[in-house]
Amino acid sequence: MSDTLPWPEEASAAGLDIDSITALAPPAAAAPAWAAVGSMTLGVFGLVTAEFLPASLLTPMAADLRISEGTAGQAVTATAIVALVASLLVATVTRRIDRRIVLLVFTVLLIVSNLIVAFAPDLGSLLVGRVLLGIALGGFWAMSAALAMRLVPEEMVPRALSIIFSGVSAATIFAAPVGSYLGHLLGWRAVFLIAAVLAVATLIAQVATLPRMAPSGSASLRTLIDVLRRPGIGIGMFAAMLVFSGHFAVFTYIRPFLETVTGVGISAVSGILLGFGVANFVGTLVAGRLLQRSLGVSLVCAPVLMGVLGLGLVTLANTPAGDALMVALWGFAFGIVPVAWSTWLTRTVPDQAESAGGLLVAAVQFAISVGAAGGGMIFDREGAAGVFGAASLVLLAAAVIILAGVRPRLRQGG
Repeated sequence: MSDTLPWPEEASAAGLDIDSITALAPPAAAAPAWAAVGSMTLGVFGLVTAEFLPASLLTPMAADLRISEGTAGQAVTATAIVALVASLLVATVTRRIDRRIVLLVFTVLLIVSNLIVAFAPDLGSLLVGRVLLGIALGGFWAMSAALAMRLVPEEMVPRALSIIFSGVSAATIFAAPVGSYLGHLLGWRAVFLIAAVLAVATLIAQVATLPRMAPSGSASLRTLIDVLRRPGIGIGMFAAMLVFSGHFAVFTYIRPFLETVTGVGISAVSGILLGFGVANFVGTLVAGRLLQRSLGVSLVCAPVLMGVLGLGLVTLANTPAGDALMVALWGFAFGIVPVAWSTWLTRTVPDQAESAGGLLVAAVQFAISVGAAGGGMIFDREGAAGVFGAASLVLLAAAVIILAGVRPRLRQGG
């Protein structure tokens, strides 16, 4: 497919050689290793579940450790900050290590993290466990697209990524409610012990299914700058950051919007968020087939749909049924987003997919912070409806940037 590389004239202007880039790309799999893809999906489910658990267990954790809920919440902050740094450094630090071993180490870190948190006697121990999780989380996401390229033939990469990212959707649906329920029955420490057991099962599956994958490319800190200087990469990363910022601004304040604007109670809020999670799961699974048809259209249409839905939530009559439908459609559209951008990465920077993946993960982590913080400032002045309106404009602006600056480089391949 011609959209796997920069256009010839752009590559020449940047001093790149198309044949050299192709030669440096990691070797594609002759046959799909779906069992290995499945074990990676289990890893995603375990990592994201561990990331989300404190949100549903914050109150009992704080009470048991004799700290405030706000202080306990720093466990989430610590994970996010470390994940951002790890995503940028992992390709360089592990550049000479078999990718199978690297992935297994991430799963071991997940197990150790859950065990440390489960037996943590104080805040310091808790933070140590969450730092280890951040290393595993940021490192895994930075390498996920590159690993998918090694496990399945090129034309099946979008489908493999959609399967891998379905682990995120599954964790979104199950981690918070199940964690909260089991925490009430068994205690919060038992929930993290259960998470550790699930991680052990994941490690066994990965040992059994992951093939050896020799490192490829020439990752270094300099490589991150070189990748950003390639034609279309910088504007693509910026557009992706806008899309994720717009989404997380809305998602962070979805509950107050439903309670104050839609006017529903906590039971209805839970039901609407469950609908969001289920639709997000479906969107992630459907994304693989949509991207095989047209990557460019998917990159543009997802933020357009989200932006229109956001404006609809703000401007249309706010009925519970109507808002529930629009929130579910939003979840479906966002399910396409991470798979689409990961696919764009594998097609645009095939020879340095790990370094580019690190940049994309860092951009997303930064976008989460910007979306939540910026949304908070708007929320204090304009309320939840103001946040949704501003986020919708950001999403529509992102679509225009993608259409003008990213899509032309994808035109021949969709």
